[in-house]
Amino acid sequence: MRQPHKCLGFFSFILIMAWPILTLSQAVPGNPQNGKILFDKHCANCHGEKGTGDGPDTQFLLVQPANFLSLESRSKTDWELMNVITYGAVFSPMHGWSERLTEEERWDVLRYIRILAPFNPIAQLHPLPKTSG
Repeated sequence: MRQPHKCLGFFSFILIMAWPILTLSQAVPGNPQNGKILFDKHCANCHGEKGTGDGPDTQFLLVQPANFLSLESRSKTDWELMNVITYGAVFSPMHGWSERLTEEERWDVLRYIRILAPFNPIAQLHPLPKTSG
């Protein structure tokens, strides 16, 4: 005699285990090559060429820009970063870009930022190795 609840449990287990693979394999919007061009033009003066928050304009800022290689930034989701790019950050010089860049261009910038500093939800357990330079 078959026990349908056991089959259902098995398939549920397989789906739960495969879910991260399925979500990571989906196409991610954004063109990082265009994002680099936009980043260099609009973002590097504050965030620095490598995204470490050390651009030449930081000397004029009371609140320092985000260092995208930091554990805090790397553990933010794309949705969180896109909100900051789109609407800005309260009590900081980071203004929103929704009126200056199209949504596609903002995704391009985000995709480039993820090349500089890949998303890592457990960044504190697995930080990026330090590089010299």
